[in-house]
Formats: sequence, C-alpha cells, structure tokens
Amino acid sequence: MMFFLFQNGGASLFWSILPLLIVILIFYLLVILPHRRQQRELMQMIESLKINDEVITSGGVIGKIKEIRETSFVILSADKSFIEIGKNAVIGKRGEKSR
Repeated sequence: MMFFLFQNGGASLFWSILPLLIVILIFYLLVILPHRRQQRELMQMIESLKINDEVITSGGVIGKIKEIRETSFVILSADKSFIEIGKNAVIGKRGEKSR
C-alpha cells in the first residue's frame, strides 16, 4: 500500500498539506478553545446571578439587578431608573477583577 502511494504522488500530497493542518491545529488550540472556555464561564456566571448583584453590560451600563426574567434582567441603573436588558448584554459582575 505504501509503495502505491509513493508511485502516485499520494505521499507528496500528504507532505504538502501537513503544514496547513499544523497551522489549523495551532489556531484551534490558541484561539478557539480559550474563547469557548471564556464563553462557558460567562454563561455560568450569568446563570448564577441573583437579585441585588451589580452587573456591567456590554454598553457600559452599571446597575443592580432588581428582577430576573426568562431572557432578561431588570436593573436599577441610577436613582429610580429601571432598565430591562437582555441576559446576553451582561459582561460581568461589578467588583470582579477583569481577566
């Protein structure tokens, strides 16, 4: 079988594609896996939020959670200003160290 590959150029095709496969593997390990882990941690943090936790949104709004709904939070952002935000707009808890 191996002799057949060498005769038809199959081995040279393999060696020419190998660097591309290595680059794809490195990209996956350095970019995609850490991003997936970060997204998973963010989703776990959002699921663990409770009333009176202070959150920061992707738009820069800081507020205290007053009501938790199925897909959103109602937050108190300033004196008597209630805002409903989507759960996916939350990027972190206030007071937690950024990574």
